[in-house]
Amino acid sequence: MLILLPPSEGKTPAANGPAINWESLSFPELNPYRAKVLEALGMVSAHEDALTLLGVGASLRDDVERNTRLHAEPAAPAHQVYSGVLYDALGYNSMTPTQRRKASESILVVSALWGAIGFDDHVPAYRLSMGTALPDVGRLASYWKPQLNAALASRAEGELLVDCRSSTYAAAWAPPATQTVNVNVFNEANGKRTVVSHFAKHTRGELGRHLLTRRGKAPATPDQLLKAAREIWTAELVEGTARKPHALNIILTT
Repeated sequence: MLILLPPSEGKTPAANGPAINWESLSFPELNPYRAKVLEALGMVSAHEDALTLLGVGASLRDDVERNTRLHAEPAAPAHQVYSGVLYDALGYNSMTPTQRRKASESILVVSALWGAIGFDDHVPAYRLSMGTALPDVGRLASYWKPQLNAALASRAEGELLVDCRSSTYAAAWAPPATQTVNVNVFNEANGKRTVVSHFAKHTRGELGRHLLTRRGKAPATPDQLLKAAREIWTAELVEGTARKPHALNIILTT
């Protein structure tokens, strides 16, 4: 089982420690492409219109300024840098050592800056969205797609892929549909379903935690994933096709 996560919008900078060691990152074949994005991000972040170009507000000025010196910024494990609703619900810090090891083996974060990294990879905090276009790079989802298709093929082979990414990050890599399950979250009230956003992130984090901390073997098929989800939630599985992934719909009621 491989759990695909988006990065969090907010990130927690490391207080101290060494800068990024490129060769220690998962999928080192992506390093030349990472370096190109990092250089372009630094240039844009130093521009007088950096906030506008990156699509962020004035409250994030310090985060954008940090982008200009990422080579020298302290790096920390991805599970410490990424924070926010989904990662809070995942609750890595409260897992047992065995569960943490399973998380490190099973979680892959698709990133606008790094392409894809493992949960233990050490990176600095940064500010960049997959929906951004950078000079000499272009739209990041389009830039990363061929690179991730090549780099992640062997890692994904034979795995059930539990896709908890948002659509913005899902655009950067489309794994084989027959082994992928997209996780959707709906709220149901008075017989009517609506898509939820904030609680979708939270529920996806809770699902990830449940899959990593429950007893027994990790799900290896969409049907086994549905069974695991139903241990906690009302859920249904929409069968996929050769081109369209399966969908696990988790139904929250109010």
